[in-house]
Amino acid sequence: MKKDEVLEILSDWNLWIKEIDTGIKRDRYLKEFISVLTNTDQILCITGVRRSGKSTLIKQIAKEISKDEGNKNTLIINFEDERFSERSLKLLLEIYNCYLEKVKPDGKKPFIFLDEIQNIPEWERFVRGMHERKEAKLVVSGSSSKLLSAELATLLTGRHITITTYPLSFKEFLVFKNIPIQSDLEITARRTEIKKLLHEYLEFGGFPEVVLSSEKKRILLSYFETILSKDIVERFRIREREKVKALAKFYLTNISSLITFNKISEFLDMPLTTIERFSNYLETAHLIFFIKRFSYSFKEQEKSPRKVYSIDCGLSNTIGFRFTENFGRIMENIVATELKIRQMVSPELEVYYWKDYQQREVDFVLKDKAQVQQVIQVSYDIEDMNTKERERRSILKAMNEFKLKEGLIITESFEQDEEIDGNTIVYKPLWKWLTE
Repeated sequence: MKKDEVLEILSDWNLWIKEIDTGIKRDRYLKEFISVLTNTDQILCITGVRRSGKSTLIKQIAKEISKDEGNKNTLIINFEDERFSERSLKLLLEIYNCYLEKVKPDGKKPFIFLDEIQNIPEWERFVRGMHERKEAKLVVSGSSSKLLSAELATLLTGRHITITTYPLSFKEFLVFKNIPIQSDLEITARRTEIKKLLHEYLEFGGFPEVVLSSEKKRILLSYFETILSKDIVERFRIREREKVKALAKFYLTNISSLITFNKISEFLDMPLTTIERFSNYLETAHLIFFIKRFSYSFKEQEKSPRKVYSIDCGLSNTIGFRFTENFGRIMENIVATELKIRQMVSPELEVYYWKDYQQREVDFVLKDKAQVQQVIQVSYDIEDMNTKERERRSILKAMNEFKLKEGLIITESFEQDEEIDGNTIVYKPLWKWLTE
């Protein structure tokens, strides 16, 4: 390609001459991304479910960095731009040389953002070379259909830090709805609006485009079909498309449930090895995730049933079951996804569920390093006395096992602190927990 053509394309993606639309800021991710880029020499790799906002976040990082480094010291290349007729390692080198010659970055190290990099064969040679020569700070992002975390680990051994992006958390959702929460006083003052919006969040989830659109279900259906086709069927060359689709629908219908591959194999009449393989593909594409049972024995963890969750409740409600009939499961799924997001900030945080020999169960056990820090139960109908007593017995048993003086039960609206034999059970509404 001619240099003028390359420069024209790049000008539409970069901040050198004009402002570009960077969307609504997602501060939690920006803080983590910029910390990696400024405090380490590692390559930053951004992964996550399709349509979770990776490309927009790249533009936000570039804009934030340019405040200190200057606009000319950032280079964004989006390899899905249809004007790049040829996609090759040679093109990548030509783009970089054109940037150096025409834009003339004046910093010690430019920040280079390679978006949808999977479209360039042998891209890793360019990235590894730049990194080893300490020539630039590098950010790499790509579609789950061709750029998997495991493959990044192989291609960039010891040179990268991967951060996974998710659909919007509830606090981010409120920002997108023009209700940024800055203090506890604001939360209290706007609690009626917040509770109303939580209902929408529980039903339609947090994909950015879905949140801002009136055609929510239509978009969610499209996402499901694209993830299934591009990130699973095509990516793993699956011939039995209907079988993997049936399994995906099964999981999205049974969120927050204990599952075993053996029972699913019987229920769907598929070989066990197929269920195991397809389940791994669905998790790799970030459509679902599993939480294991807490045990100090690795063998027992692997043998026990797992709990399955959807990456986004909007997908579950659109593809799986009816929203109004499964409010408790959806609440639990929202808590699970929020805990996954919090793991980004606290990588040593581990999340499990707990169950004892008497079948008493607690939804979440949070372990940090070697110690259990918190147990969390999620209960929709806690004001029913039988339900309350059952949940109370389970969480007290788990607190006793882990030597904790406090346990948390997340509810729909019930709020109270209850003292029992020197222990405290905190009942907290979901909307309040999510906005902390």
